[in-house]
Amino acid sequence: MNQDLFKFLLRWADNSLIHGQRLAQWCGHGPALEEDIALTNTALDYIGQATNLYKYAAQIEGQGRDEDQIAFLRDEWEYYNLVLLEQPNGDYAFTMARQFLFATWYHLVLNEMMQSQDAFLSGFAEKSAKELKYHVVHARDWMLRMGDGTEESHSRIQKAVDEVWAYLPEMFEMDELDQRMLQQGIGVDLKKIQTQWRSQIEAVLTEATLRIPADGWGHTGGKNGKHSEHLGYILAEMQYLQRTYPGAKW
Repeated sequence: MNQDLFKFLLRWADNSLIHGQRLAQWCGHGPALEEDIALTNTALDYIGQATNLYKYAAQIEGQGRDEDQIAFLRDEWEYYNLVLLEQPNGDYAFTMARQFLFATWYHLVLNEMMQSQDAFLSGFAEKSAKELKYHVVHARDWMLRMGDGTEESHSRIQKAVDEVWAYLPEMFEMDELDQRMLQQGIGVDLKKIQTQWRSQIEAVLTEATLRIPADGWGHTGGKNGKHSEHLGYILAEMQYLQRTYPGAKW
């Protein structure tokens, strides 16, 4: 097994799975019916991306596990998603601020990943980037709508941006695994996209009449299995059926 590639794939798959799980929690609770459907479809996009990545990871691992077993039968420290994505949804402002800041970054990542020398990842990135394009537009519209809306909406989205900002540094960390994958022509230089990401984010925040938070200390560790308490609660709910009835089929 190529251990580096396996863990690298899990990082991206776990990001999509956990983020999709969080967004799916809005199903039936959105601020309007159309928005409820839009966010649920977005969640399904992420979960579909996770499924494809887990399938490939299972092939790389070569231990006879399938995508469901990898997704549902690991312990908390075996997940490598960004700490940001496991945070509770909060109000709709927090959810959309997180979605905008993450989706903008992920879209840039996928554009870079299209150049990967791994044929699966380059094809995956090309397909997924088309979905992310719409995620970014949708989230951007909400940032403008709330930022330049009422006093209440402006206050809520500004607070949300301030809260999310402390989780962003992890998105641009390049650890030893990232460096090895980049050297092999498989991974992405996360530092390279930081300037472009920052430019896009600041342009939208300015248009939305929002204050750009100051950079400072950031939450990290998720990429190496160190999480907040919130991931455990997500997994307890998400894994219940598989752990209670192993191998259950509908």
